[in-house]
Amino acid sequence: MKATEAQLLDFLKRSPQFAIPIYQRTYSWTERECCQLWDDILRAGCHERIKAHFVGSIVYIEGGLFQVIRQPPLLVIDGQQRLTTVSLIIEALARQVGEDEPVDGFSAEKLRSYYLLNHLEKGERRYKLLLTQTDKQTLKAIVDQQPLPSEHSLRLKKNFEFFEKQVRERGSVSDLESLCKGLAKLMVVEISLSREQDNPQLIYESMNSTGRELSQADLIRNFVLMGLEPDHQERLYNDHWRQMEVAFGQEAYGDHFDQFMRCYLIMKTGAIPKVSEVYEAFKEYHRDKVANVDALITDVQTSAFHYCAIALGKETSPVLESAFADLRELKVDVAYPFLLELYRDYTDRRLSSEKLEKIVRLVESYVFRRAVCSIPTNSLNKTFATFGKMLKKDRYLESAQAYFRSLPSYRRFPGDEEFRRELKSRDLYHFARRSYCLRRLENDGRKEWVSVHEYTVEHVMPQNKNLSEEWRDALGAEWKRIHDTYLHTFGNLTLTGYNPEYSDRPFPEKRDMTGGFRESPLRLNEGLRTLNTWNEKAIQDRADCLARKSVGIWASPSLPVETLDTCQPKTEKSDAYTTDDHKYLVDGSHARFLFDVLRKELLAIDPCVTEVFTKSYVAYKGETNFVDVLPQPGGLFLSVNIQFRELRDSRGMAKDVTNLGCWGNGDVEVVFSELQELTYVMGLVRQAFEKQMGDDATT
Repeated sequence: MKATEAQLLDFLKRSPQFAIPIYQRTYSWTERECCQLWDDILRAGCHERIKAHFVGSIVYIEGGLFQVIRQPPLLVIDGQQRLTTVSLIIEALARQVGEDEPVDGFSAEKLRSYYLLNHLEKGERRYKLLLTQTDKQTLKAIVDQQPLPSEHSLRLKKNFEFFEKQVRERGSVSDLESLCKGLAKLMVVEISLSREQDNPQLIYESMNSTGRELSQADLIRNFVLMGLEPDHQERLYNDHWRQMEVAFGQEAYGDHFDQFMRCYLIMKTGAIPKVSEVYEAFKEYHRDKVANVDALITDVQTSAFHYCAIALGKETSPVLESAFADLRELKVDVAYPFLLELYRDYTDRRLSSEKLEKIVRLVESYVFRRAVCSIPTNSLNKTFATFGKMLKKDRYLESAQAYFRSLPSYRRFPGDEEFRRELKSRDLYHFARRSYCLRRLENDGRKEWVSVHEYTVEHVMPQNKNLSEEWRDALGAEWKRIHDTYLHTFGNLTLTGYNPEYSDRPFPEKRDMTGGFRESPLRLNEGLRTLNTWNEKAIQDRADCLARKSVGIWASPSLPVETLDTCQPKTEKSDAYTTDDHKYLVDGSHARFLFDVLRKELLAIDPCVTEVFTKSYVAYKGETNFVDVLPQPGGLFLSVNIQFRELRDSRGMAKDVTNLGCWGNGDVEVVFSELQELTYVMGLVRQAFEKQMGDDATT
């Protein structure tokens, strides 16, 4: 490795050509990064005391020995974003200055000849900087001052237009002097690598480009391709990785590909890496597949196409696309690993289109019902990560229904009665999924969908706390209680295009006016057309009606008992133990007294907490055991399931038993022997519960 400090413009001038390898990410700087560089250049150019401005490093691989007649291009592995952006600024400046020269060496001809083009060369050798794929043709068109290709780089186009505007706004040629001086002050560290002596991949991993961090997808692509022979590298990229980039599209690739890779790894391994650790998880998974990297990338490509169908609206079947679109509106990203497995089985003809659609609708119902019932979402990642492994694929649909039915309390599929009750009573107006809920209700069974986004939510009983005399008379003596109780609930909400006209009018006027409920084409307003008054009973009746309809739309899994028994996921059976099986929990003992008060506190932490007696100890579970209680003569030993280093224990009451062959499931042991310690002990235990239930591995 050789590192040298250099002026960026000098470096560009003496280097005949830079080429971006095909495994590098495409140009990705946004206006934010461009603004930062632009401001830095102008600040350096405007102040004489600023002698130089450092903009980062340019890391490239030397091509080795070269012939006098042909020097190979320098392969850039870090610095593409800066080189490209400075090239855009230089071209924008060249177009503005023309034949003038605000600073020596900064005429249009010199700018292009020194820094953008090799005028005596032909073909691709003519250009100082060669990007990849779509970026390449777009940059060539820009520096050649030609129309952009039909399939052009959106980032290059937007950023060049930004710089053209900035340069124009500098005004006269004399006002461009600070820009020229600033460009001349840009400094880089050029780092040349030898393929024979240096490890480009390790160096690449350790570097972040100024302003825009490398994505997990960037790191994965480079990890897979960088070490291959050039021919193999190019074939793998063109046949597989490039196809994925095209399938996602320029914008979606940057926004979604990291998330796809995370879903792919969850589907394959069942483990849930944090978004920031997807690259490390892929490297670990890759070690098992390194013997056949072509097969691995082919498999990734297949799943990428499936992801595009599910998450990006690329599905061609109208029925399936409708189901996927509803999931996207619900933002059910946690279910994508499971859906990727379903979709693969669908394309392999192990699962029919009809059954796939029914399972997708079950996923939708499961997530929406839980949201309505305010059940925490932090267990959903783990639920869907292991879902596929629980299914009997010879009875796919029935097995999925049985699995949903078997989920325990904190993961439960809310039943019809709970769902109806919560729908009718909760504040639906401020519910995050309100628009989705009303859209699905309005369009259920329709072939010609109503665009709900063109309407606004209407409170039949007005929001105004100072209700008119007509409204008070209609609601009766308890009008204030009714208003406070039902204002934002299901029964009092509907859709309309006449919200301003309705205002706070009495119900009969809202019903009979032009565009009123009686004339409304919306199904949600059908029940309002024939009512004479709007009061507590009318609100309750309408809520009952809508809730019954909702139970049908967001249906629960329904299976005959005999089918449920044969499709139910198998669980390990254990003998039923009680307090009687623990000799230190006899009535009247100190251990029994402490156990009874602790048990009450543990079960009160959350409705999802379950208690399981084993032969040796009593386990308390959320997602899994968060504390195990071992009765002893002098009190209780607690095995708390949290890493010792993560525990906040100001009193030093806990003991680290990691890797010591401890009796429970945790790494922390706590002795509970005195009642006055209860509050502090519960504070330690609660940390383990909250860590377990809140650790959704999304960051």
